[in-house]
Amino acid sequence: MPRVKRGTNHVKKRKKLLSKVKGYRWGRKKLIKQAKIASIKAGVHAYRDRKKKKRVNRGLQNIKINAFARENELTYSRLIDGLKKNKIELDRKILADLSQNNKEVMKKIIESIK
Repeated sequence: MPRVKRGTNHVKKRKKLLSKVKGYRWGRKKLIKQAKIASIKAGVHAYRDRKKKKRVNRGLQNIKINAFARENELTYSRLIDGLKKNKIELDRKILADLSQNNKEVMKKIIESIK
């Protein structure tokens, strides 16, 4: 059986890893062991924070809706309750956008609830 040399694959793998950690600080950008650890950790943080972003945005949307509702003498919970009772099916993302960018439309929605 002929001998298989894996030098090119090994070099490609390391080059790919080092290009992934380009811009990192200290030895993590040029030392293979440290680069591998840094790359794995970065991937873990990226995965976790993609989930976390959704939680944070939901909270911010609620704050925006509540701020607008209180300007119009309502509370957040009464607003959401009124939307459900009147069968207005707008999600919180849309409501937050309306309360920030289209205040007239949001006022009409609140008037239909009151």
